[in-house]
Amino acid sequence: MGFPVSLRVDDEGVPEGAADAAFGWLREVDERFSPFRPDSEVSRYGRGELERGDLSADLVEVLELCEHYRLATGGAFDVRLPGREFDPCAVVKGWSVQRAGDLLTAVGARRFVLNAGGDVVVAGGPWRVGVRHPEHADKLCTVLELTDGAVATSARYERGDHIIDGRTGRPATDLLSLTVVAPSLTEADSVATAAFALGTDGIGWAAARAGCEVFAVDARGQVLRTEGFPVAPESSAAA
Repeated sequence: MGFPVSLRVDDEGVPEGAADAAFGWLREVDERFSPFRPDSEVSRYGRGELERGDLSADLVEVLELCEHYRLATGGAFDVRLPGREFDPCAVVKGWSVQRAGDLLTAVGARRFVLNAGGDVVVAGGPWRVGVRHPEHADKLCTVLELTDGAVATSARYERGDHIIDGRTGRPATDLLSLTVVAPSLTEADSVATAAFALGTDGIGWAAARAGCEVFAVDARGQVLRTEGFPVAPESSAAA
């Protein structure tokens, strides 16, 4: 899936093999949903080899999420960009990692943290989660405290200007980073990417979504955050 995944479970009595099941699911997702694998379901669908009726229920769910955020952003978030291959990774990542967290919960895990490339699902906290400074890799711009839920960040520092505003076809550059806290990583990750594509307007758009809190750093280095963003006690927020 192109990013490291780590898991910490602090519960006693969680069935042996629970972690293996969660990681097995993520490996399955990579095989089925990667646009970089020519034989994956996503690649075959993108090439027009599969009709809607031929798709798995999982891919149908992902497609519906993609369309939901395309409509909600007026086309700023779009997994079907002109001149590019169909790529739903912006939705698949959060959706699949949240599903892995749900698998852990289903077998009795009550206190854990699942970290997928910096996007995090937590349960049974409080857990402290650091948000990387968008311009200094060795610094944090804030630390949040979360008991149950998820946090995701979209930014330019790892992959450059890779988030495209589907309305213009150009990279979104109004923000340096945008972090969303939400009840699930499915929502946190998709909202963070969609809001980033919207630019500075995306901060208010994300904040207006039920259950979402936002922390953003714009291109001038200004920090903007919603009142309910769960900053940890004694944490600073400086860009």
